[in-house]
Amino acid sequence: MRSSYKPRGRGRRFQPPQDKDTHRINNNIKAANVRLISDTGEQLGILDIKDALAKAEEAGLDLVEVSPNSDPPVCKLMDYGKFKYREQKKTAEARKKRSEQTVKELRIRYRTDVGDLETKLKKAREFLAEGDKVKFSMRFRGREVMYRDLGQEKFNEVIEKLSDVAVLDDRSPNQGRQIYIVLAPKK
Repeated sequence: MRSSYKPRGRGRRFQPPQDKDTHRINNNIKAANVRLISDTGEQLGILDIKDALAKAEEAGLDLVEVSPNSDPPVCKLMDYGKFKYREQKKTAEARKKRSEQTVKELRIRYRTDVGDLETKLKKAREFLAEGDKVKFSMRFRGREVMYRDLGQEKFNEVIEKLSDVAVLDDRSPNQGRQIYIVLAPKK
């Protein structure tokens, strides 16, 4: 008995991306003649593709098409596995050096007492030392909105106490039920 299953959509099925090398190597090079460069970097001249492949095999290396758009294409003798490995290491190193700055949020109230505030400031110093930005936010409930100026004073106190390790990066507009400040680590 036949199944009545029909794929949804327009008949297209998901195909995962195929890992395609960016360089043509050895027998995948289509040109008849190539300009050959040795593994040490010296020019070996324009050779027939068969001669270039023979030189690569003789040296125990791969023939890699470096510049396919030139006339004739430029090919280099190299160990392609090592080349891909080094390329992979370079991208990993670049990814490691790239810094991603995250924003850590700490909530306080305009009535936050000295001991609790010191604990929050200690935590903020840790975040700033790690290179993250710190966002202090304050929410007013009900009639507390009348005390927004006390909230701004509390934020000014926070900025003053962290001035040795941080600079003010952003401040919320003075309206609404929530206000915040964002502190960034000093360079």
